[in-house]
Amino acid sequence: MFKIHHHSTTTPFGYSQSVENGEKVTNFALFSAAANAVELCLFEGESETRFPMVRTDNVWHLAVTGAKVGTQYAFRIHGEHTNPQKLMLDPYSKAVSHKPDLSTEESRQWFLLSDPRDNAHLAPRAVIIEEDFDWGDDKHPAIPWGESVVYELHVKGFSRLNEKIPASLRGTYAGLAHPVNLAYLQELGVTAVELLPVNFHVNEPHLQARGQDNYWGYNPLAMFAVEPKYAATNDPLKEFKTMVKAFHQAGIEVILDVVFNHSAESEQHFPTFCQRGIDDQTYYWRNDHGYYINWTGCGNMLNLSSDMGRKWVVDCLRYWVEQCHVDGFRFDLASVLGRDKPDFNASAQLFADIANEPGLQKVKLIAEPWDIGDYGYQVGHFPSYFAEWNDRFRDDLCRFWLWKSGEPGAFAQRFAGSSDLFQKNDRLPHCSLNFITAHDGFTLQDLVSYNTKHNEANGEDNRDGRNENYSYNHGVEGSTENLPEPQKSAVENDRTFAQSGLLMSLLLANGTPMLLAGDEFGNTQFGNNNAYCQDNEITWLKWADFNQDLFELTKKTIALRKQMVSLTQDQWWSVDNVQWLNIHGQPMSLEDWQDRETKALQVVLDNRWLLLVNAKAEGQRFCLPQGKWKTRIGTNNLALAAQHAELSAMGCCVLSSE
Repeated sequence: MFKIHHHSTTTPFGYSQSVENGEKVTNFALFSAAANAVELCLFEGESETRFPMVRTDNVWHLAVTGAKVGTQYAFRIHGEHTNPQKLMLDPYSKAVSHKPDLSTEESRQWFLLSDPRDNAHLAPRAVIIEEDFDWGDDKHPAIPWGESVVYELHVKGFSRLNEKIPASLRGTYAGLAHPVNLAYLQELGVTAVELLPVNFHVNEPHLQARGQDNYWGYNPLAMFAVEPKYAATNDPLKEFKTMVKAFHQAGIEVILDVVFNHSAESEQHFPTFCQRGIDDQTYYWRNDHGYYINWTGCGNMLNLSSDMGRKWVVDCLRYWVEQCHVDGFRFDLASVLGRDKPDFNASAQLFADIANEPGLQKVKLIAEPWDIGDYGYQVGHFPSYFAEWNDRFRDDLCRFWLWKSGEPGAFAQRFAGSSDLFQKNDRLPHCSLNFITAHDGFTLQDLVSYNTKHNEANGEDNRDGRNENYSYNHGVEGSTENLPEPQKSAVENDRTFAQSGLLMSLLLANGTPMLLAGDEFGNTQFGNNNAYCQDNEITWLKWADFNQDLFELTKKTIALRKQMVSLTQDQWWSVDNVQWLNIHGQPMSLEDWQDRETKALQVVLDNRWLLLVNAKAEGQRFCLPQGKWKTRIGTNNLALAAQHAELSAMGCCVLSSE
């Protein structure tokens, strides 16, 4: 039996519980400037009890007794542009009852604000959950940026096909934290996993109509709630926390990919579940004509310049850090975070709020520094405490390694940390989050196996996905399975050399390297470069087809990186610690830098390490600088004699002075 308690408070938002006079009291608080009345709806099974909430300024609050773990709740909003017949989900929900059916026109009608019917029997509701957890002596690994190697993965896809993991755990939080996986990541040498979204998300109506899933998870409904479909148990939050604790014990950080740029409510007249029905004007950007601004490509754009929008974001980040012990965040389409009026502003108040929040000052923050709106491309313009995905690194290195003409100057600029973009405002090289591949785009194997994208399975006539991939198939599009020998071996060798050159360039460049899960062993998505809706064997890592040689090269390169002072100290390079030499062992001249056909050079770091770079299709002979050199790692057989070395094919090799 639910009863109104004598006292309630306006904070914190969502629900909070306390014990008063031996009785558990649950306080609920919701912001809505649009409402003239709000009802708190509590459910016992399908029995609904409604309580009018108290208003203080624009915060609606109420305390009740009788709400226990498992109790479901929602709100009915009364106002000029709201519909109390539609249940609204708490933006601070820590768990959600179920996902809405949006697969047909009829099922979607139930969630339209214009529809007069009561949808309480269909609408998602927030759930009061058990949050206590024994963290023991858990500590954040707190790995310095200069020593960090980030590994982007999907919770389900990483272990779904791994037969070394118990079948019941594959594709789950528990499966990801299985000792087999932890040992693998430790052997590889990565220091942080960056998880694709694990917040509660739903499939878009067009995907539900086609029977597809939003595999990546970039369609959030409840940012405080753990996505339950990745749980092997009926307690997703506890399982997630157990996973984080296991990663920390293995010395690995956990970074979450979070989506604060849009919500699952999509376009203005689409199904409504939460913010739109609570306070549309506060939560979403509109233009002067009252229409949604859609600079995310997802139908809406969250307004994070409002006081409530900013508070919601900061509260959410703090929740994941304080209650779930995560070590950082990667912000999807992060230019939205800095939009006010709604232009991008590097001094936006939300950035200041994040910087001033004590609980967020030691976590890693990574921006995807663009959206699709006006002046949305903001690489290099975020506050100094952000690292940023550097797509210039990706594109310049792919052109250098995979296209016939290369730009050694562009290669060197990116390899040295992209100082042209980031060496300002006291920023350090780690701010360049270097990557060759990510979830969005080709895998490394596909980058060297396809000239064009092959996204037909997505159901959009291959129109979706990025067209500028700077890839090269090495003469054959896709699989070499039906090629005769020796052509098959020749193509596969060329692809391996190209992959190796790209991998070594990524892992030995100044800045923070990010490796896409599976690239270290040759995982393919069969040419699909936008596999957001492929929750199947297209995207799941194919452990049965494991390139051990590529894995060994990746592992050894990461280990070598950790020995290099010029990479681990997170400092900009200068003439004191780096030399750029041509193939003759002489300092690169202006002519060398401008020669797009040379595609070969030598890099000396700390007067100890020598990197030979050959991006040509044929072998290259190098005249080495003075000193005694020995081979440490390489992509192919290196002929080393006296002061000369010859790479028999495209690739990299690292030597060290004796």
